[in-house]
Amino acid sequence: MPRRTGKANEEERDTIVLSESNEDGEDEVTCLNRMLGAVMRYISDDEIVEIDIEYLLETTKGLRKWWDEYREKDRKRVEEDIKKSLSGLSIEELEKIREQIQEKGKD
Repeated sequence: MPRRTGKANEEERDTIVLSESNEDGEDEVTCLNRMLGAVMRYISDDEIVEIDIEYLLETTKGLRKWWDEYREKDRKRVEEDIKKSLSGLSIEELEKIREQIQEKGKD
Protein backbone atom coordinates (compact mmCIF):
# COMPACT_ATOMS: atom_id res chain seq x y z
CA MET A 1 0.00 0.00 0.00
CA PRO A 2 1.54 3.37 -1.00
CA ARG A 3 2.39 5.74 1.85
CA ARG A 4 3.57 9.28 1.96
CA THR A 5 7.07 9.69 3.32
CA GLY A 6 7.26 10.28 7.04
CA LYS A 7 8.07 8.69 10.39
CA ALA A 8 5.21 6.22 10.47
CA ASN A 9 5.55 3.15 12.63
CA GLU A 10 4.94 0.52 9.91
CA GLU A 11 4.45 -2.39 12.31
CA GLU A 12 1.85 -0.49 14.31
CA ARG A 13 -0.11 0.65 11.25
CA ASP A 14 0.02 -2.64 9.36
CA THR A 15 -1.46 -4.74 12.15
CA ILE A 16 -5.20 -4.41 12.48
CA VAL A 17 -6.55 -7.25 14.58
CA LEU A 18 -10.16 -7.44 15.66
CA SER A 19 -12.23 -10.19 17.20
CA GLU A 20 -15.05 -11.73 15.22
CA SER A 21 -18.56 -11.98 16.62
CA ASN A 22 -18.94 -14.63 19.29
CA GLU A 23 -15.16 -14.96 19.60
CA ASP A 24 -13.92 -13.83 23.02
CA GLY A 25 -17.56 -13.15 23.96
CA GLU A 26 -17.73 -10.07 21.72
CA ASP A 27 -21.20 -9.26 20.41
CA GLU A 28 -21.95 -8.26 16.82
CA VAL A 29 -22.31 -4.53 17.55
CA THR A 30 -18.98 -4.40 19.36
CA CYS A 31 -17.32 -6.35 16.55
CA LEU A 32 -18.76 -4.02 13.89
CA ASN A 33 -17.71 -0.96 15.90
CA ARG A 34 -14.15 -2.27 16.15
CA MET A 35 -14.00 -3.07 12.41
CA LEU A 36 -15.38 0.36 11.55
CA GLY A 37 -12.84 1.97 13.87
CA ALA A 38 -9.99 0.11 12.20
CA VAL A 39 -11.20 1.13 8.73
CA MET A 40 -11.63 4.76 9.77
CA ARG A 41 -8.16 4.86 11.34
CA TYR A 42 -6.71 3.48 8.12
CA ILE A 43 -8.50 5.82 5.72
CA SER A 44 -7.90 8.87 7.89
CA ASP A 45 -4.14 8.22 8.05
CA ASP A 46 -2.52 11.21 6.34
CA GLU A 47 0.36 9.02 5.25
CA ILE A 48 -1.84 6.73 3.15
CA VAL A 49 -1.75 7.88 -0.47
CA GLU A 50 -4.03 5.24 -1.96
CA ILE A 51 -6.67 3.24 -0.11
CA ASP A 52 -6.07 -0.48 -0.52
CA ILE A 53 -9.36 -2.31 0.07
CA GLU A 54 -7.73 -5.72 -0.24
CA TYR A 55 -5.26 -4.74 2.51
CA LEU A 56 -8.16 -3.78 4.77
CA LEU A 57 -9.97 -7.05 4.08
CA GLU A 58 -6.81 -9.08 4.75
CA THR A 59 -5.68 -7.31 7.92
CA THR A 60 -8.98 -6.59 9.66
CA LYS A 61 -10.08 -9.85 11.19
CA GLY A 62 -13.70 -10.60 10.41
CA LEU A 63 -14.09 -7.84 7.81
CA ARG A 64 -13.86 -10.07 4.73
CA LYS A 65 -16.45 -12.49 6.14
CA TRP A 66 -18.76 -9.61 7.03
CA TRP A 67 -18.29 -8.00 3.60
CA ASP A 68 -19.02 -11.25 1.74
CA GLU A 69 -22.17 -11.83 3.80
CA TYR A 70 -23.26 -8.22 3.30
CA ARG A 71 -22.79 -8.44 -0.48
CA GLU A 72 -24.78 -11.69 -0.65
CA LYS A 73 -27.67 -10.18 1.34
CA ASP A 74 -27.55 -7.09 -0.86
CA ARG A 75 -27.58 -9.25 -4.00
CA LYS A 76 -30.71 -11.00 -2.77
CA ARG A 77 -32.33 -7.64 -1.99
CA VAL A 78 -31.52 -6.38 -5.49
CA GLU A 79 -32.98 -9.56 -7.02
CA GLU A 80 -36.21 -9.05 -5.06
CA ASP A 81 -36.40 -5.38 -6.10
CA ILE A 82 -36.00 -6.40 -9.74
CA LYS A 83 -38.67 -9.10 -9.47
CA LYS A 84 -41.13 -6.62 -7.95
CA SER A 85 -40.48 -4.03 -10.64
CA LEU A 86 -40.93 -6.44 -13.56
CA SER A 87 -44.71 -6.35 -13.40
CA GLY A 88 -44.70 -2.65 -14.26
CA LEU A 89 -42.69 -3.06 -17.46
CA SER A 90 -44.05 -3.32 -20.97
CA ILE A 91 -43.57 -6.46 -23.03
CA GLU A 92 -40.99 -4.63 -25.15
CA GLU A 93 -38.98 -3.70 -22.07
CA LEU A 94 -39.17 -7.26 -20.77
CA GLU A 95 -38.01 -8.66 -24.11
CA LYS A 96 -35.10 -6.23 -24.13
CA ILE A 97 -34.08 -7.37 -20.65
CA ARG A 98 -34.36 -11.02 -21.73
CA GLU A 99 -32.06 -10.32 -24.69
CA GLN A 100 -29.53 -8.67 -22.39
CA ILE A 101 -29.63 -11.65 -20.04
CA GLN A 102 -29.18 -14.08 -22.91
CA GLU A 103 -26.24 -12.07 -24.27
CA LYS A 104 -24.66 -12.04 -20.79
CA GLY A 105 -25.09 -15.82 -20.62
CA LYS A 106 -23.11 -16.26 -23.86
CA ASP A 107 -20.06 -14.45 -22.44
